[in-house]
Amino acid sequence: MRTTDLLAFTWGAATGHRLRSALLVLAMSIGVAAVVTLTALGDGARRYVMREFSAIGTNLLIVLPGRNATGGVNAGSFVSATPRDLTVDDARALQRLPGVRAVASIAVGTSELSAGGRLREGTMVMGTTADYLQVRRLQVGQGRFLPEDDWDRGAPVIVLGAKVRDELFGSENALGRFVRAGGRRLRVIGVMASSGSGLGMNTDEMAIVPAPLALALFNTNTLFRILIEARDRASLEPAKTRVAELLQARHEGEQDVTVITQDAVLATFDRLLGTLTLGVAGIAAISLAVAGILVMNVMLVAVTQRRAEIGLLKALGATGATIRNAFLAEAALLSAAGALSGYLLGVAGAAVLRQMYPEFPAYPPDWAVLAGLGTALVTGIVFGVMPARRAARLDPVQALSQR
Repeated sequence: MRTTDLLAFTWGAATGHRLRSALLVLAMSIGVAAVVTLTALGDGARRYVMREFSAIGTNLLIVLPGRNATGGVNAGSFVSATPRDLTVDDARALQRLPGVRAVASIAVGTSELSAGGRLREGTMVMGTTADYLQVRRLQVGQGRFLPEDDWDRGAPVIVLGAKVRDELFGSENALGRFVRAGGRRLRVIGVMASSGSGLGMNTDEMAIVPAPLALALFNTNTLFRILIEARDRASLEPAKTRVAELLQARHEGEQDVTVITQDAVLATFDRLLGTLTLGVAGIAAISLAVAGILVMNVMLVAVTQRRAEIGLLKALGATGATIRNAFLAEAALLSAAGALSGYLLGVAGAAVLRQMYPEFPAYPPDWAVLAGLGTALVTGIVFGVMPARRAARLDPVQALSQR
């Protein structure tokens, strides 16, 4: 049988049993669509986290109170009554280290803000220093940022996020006006440029004050964290070592802080979310295996239903290899149709996700698309081997006698 005749026979067999063919295509397309959509979701989450972390700056060190680099519990915490505070003085001392360009101490809490008879409850208030603007690559829309070198005094000033300004002052000019926060009267010196949210912190809905003032507002001495920008990438690891040594010396020899690099955080999230994406793809691929079993069962039924047709072909001179190739070609054709349909459905599903969450880059990775299409095709052919071999072994006399 010539190739053109084989293809014509295969096409006729596939279109001659439309319900059976439609079920096979549907089963295969669901599997491929699941792989494409779920990997788009997983890889989109990975890229979103990577983008958000990259947006907070470059060459960063993050200092956290408590020793939790390995995810365990600091043994020293069982000896001392309380862990030592990570203080503004600690942050100030870090400024003098070689290789350090900028240091931003951070204290975070919530407070009620009021101005001109308007009230805003549960506003996130962040205490920091002037270097925060440089470290986070943010911009001031109006006025100016916090005063330089305000490590001790805690000037009664405040910088408002764009949305907070709108809710408290509307279309009026907020600069020079006063806001009450935690019983303190603070003068507005600046308004941040709108930048949206990042890593759960929306600058537009935040108010920023000097770190000493924030600690007083929240009645605490402990900073939430310290952000340090190294001068360049080559200075990052040496600066990390110096920071850890200096804080250990300031805390009487106790290693009670965690110093991590931005690259380490990125690598951890990349590895974690990459593994999650592979796991999700594996779960979705199970549906392809189920579709393959369905292909095998349906093709076995087709062999039984088409015994007379197979017997006639053999009686006319068709070899067992020709019959086998015809059934394998039919399985491959249906699998390819299902893979293509599933790919289109998966791409459409990813597009819906992007429409619902515009900031979420839900694009299926190339490897997932190729793996989904390839697996669908291979699965269909592999599970079509048994029916094809059974069809090739049929005795033409017996097949025609059972007609």
